Amino acid sequence: MNAIRSALLGALCISSPALATPFQQVAYNPANEMDVELVLAVDISQSMDTEEQEIQRAGYVAALTSQDFLHAVQAGPLGRIAVSYLEWGGVDEHFIVADWTVIQDASSAASFAEKVRNAPLRQVQRTSIASALEKSVELIKGNEFQGLREVIDISGDGPNNQGGSVTEMRDRLLKSGVTINGLPLMMKSNKNTWQAMLNLDHYYEDCVIGGPGSFAIPVRSKGAFADAIRMKLVMEIAGLAPSPEIIPVSLREPVRCGLFD
Repeated sequence: MNAIRSALLGALCISSPALATPFQQVAYNPANEMDVELVLAVDISQSMDTEEQEIQRAGYVAALTSQDFLHAVQAGPLGRIAVSYLEWGGVDEHFIVADWTVIQDASSAASFAEKVRNAPLRQVQRTSIASALEKSVELIKGNEFQGLREVIDISGDGPNNQGGSVTEMRDRLLKSGVTINGLPLMMKSNKNTWQAMLNLDHYYEDCVIGGPGSFAIPVRSKGAFADAIRMKLVMEIAGLAPSPEIIPVSLREPVRCGLFD
């Protein structure tokens, strides 16, 4: 597996102008093998008010310390995963709230969740999903772990509006073998005209997510946030395929992904 990983890293660095810097090469260590390498990439753009950010934080903390999450981790072939919590906004506005941590039991999960809980809240101006995805892949490919699966869990309440084409970036990054899942936040869609017109869940399906088994779970109310995150984390850790209840199969026009880029 280490040889395959090295080959993928080399191919990605050569073929992707967006990732021109070579990733750190580390010696193989069986203790660094993980069931999943997971980046939780969380939107902190200006459209996320303080209450929503607090709900978002609390939802991740509750999910990371839930029995459902721990059971999913411990049921894996190795019984351990590596997780990093990244907050993002515009181009190059990335804040690592909780760096790579191995979670394998209640104690390690609680320690990681506590870092997330105690970090100060931030708010930035723009929304560059493209830049956040690029940074997330850099974090995965530059760490010391070797995951059986590599997953980016990206949440956001609006479209990409900085940093170039999000779809082109996604397609380029998928060649590295990652899976990108989405958590479109639609808690304001009944109040916010542009968000309602955009159908953010469709935007994430067509323009943001991708890779083996990728899926998106829309959050339509503040009360549903914690449950949505918990379900999403369990599915990502367990490698479960999405069900029709999560992404309905519908006949609709494709989203114009470049409308806001």
